[in-house]
Amino acid sequence: MEPIVIQTPKGKKKIGPGEPCFIIAEMSVNHQQNYEQAAEIVRAAARSGADAIKVQTFTPESLTIDSDKRWFTQRSQDNPAEWGGQTLYQLYQKATMPWEWQPKLQKIAHEEGIVFFSTPQDQASVDFLETLQVPCYKVASYEAVDISLLHMVARTKKPVILSVGFATQDEIKEAVQALRSGGGGDIALLHCLTSYADNSDYVTANLRTMQDLQKQYGVVVGFSDNNGGIEIPVMAVTAGAAIVEKHLVLEHGTGALDDRFSLSVDEFGEMVKRIRRAEAILGAVHYGPQNDFEKQNLYFRRSLFVVEAIKKGEVFTLKNVRSIRPSHGLPPSELDKIIGKTAACDIERGTPLNWEIVSR
Repeated sequence: MEPIVIQTPKGKKKIGPGEPCFIIAEMSVNHQQNYEQAAEIVRAAARSGADAIKVQTFTPESLTIDSDKRWFTQRSQDNPAEWGGQTLYQLYQKATMPWEWQPKLQKIAHEEGIVFFSTPQDQASVDFLETLQVPCYKVASYEAVDISLLHMVARTKKPVILSVGFATQDEIKEAVQALRSGGGGDIALLHCLTSYADNSDYVTANLRTMQDLQKQYGVVVGFSDNNGGIEIPVMAVTAGAAIVEKHLVLEHGTGALDDRFSLSVDEFGEMVKRIRRAEAILGAVHYGPQNDFEKQNLYFRRSLFVVEAIKKGEVFTLKNVRSIRPSHGLPPSELDKIIGKTAACDIERGTPLNWEIVSR
């Protein structure tokens, strides 16, 4: 499976198995429509060790219509308290980011050395993001079934990172086909938890889903977490996630709509630290001694020694030759070649065997 390749401020970057996890800080609506706050989130993402900052490019009209009919109204019992009682249009009015911010935020991101990209919602937002020359696109779980939108991003020929939370296998298959048939570039599929809980949802994490997605579609896989906590994202990396996406808020308690399932700057930094530690532990495929300490400990391996004094011409037997520690003699695998041969000289007990003292 080939990795995804995207352009970053520091050059081209490969994303996939064997590469460092690509960690995305999701700003979402945590900017609270305050530009300075949005700019600081970008800087905080970089300070915390994120590889990228992702925003959302939409207008309320690109997501819904302004209607107070019951199916457009959020019921408090079914949604977070801060969302309930509002129409979708009202909610998205509070959440949208002014598009004129995005070139400035992109400039800050590039100055900080991280990738800036976005989630578009319609052709207008795709066209706008193309003017920014974003290196890739994100499609949210909710839009995984929007085939026309998938065709829009596919036509850019850029890598697409698609979350597939609560999508069925048939829906995922259709989405991947839409991206591929639309002439799209590389695809990454993100297993996604969308419970929006304030704690890690261990019961429904099902991280093995990533491995199945990789097997079925031959794509780079990752994990997008819309819950609180950092344990599951770290575990996702050990389970094969090449991408991790997590919401970032400057601090808790500011009233940001996504605060409850976002990480503070310190929490995000701790998650990055644990992910990098987990990657270091996973390491690479390696056989043989790994450092000087292990090389020194080869001393304690077994090897062939003379364990009874032997006269010149005497036959080597299982009685006078044994495989014991340390490792100064011939390898134990040579024992069958030694037995039955004769000594080329007198040999003291405790002498490591070598071919010079064996008659040929």
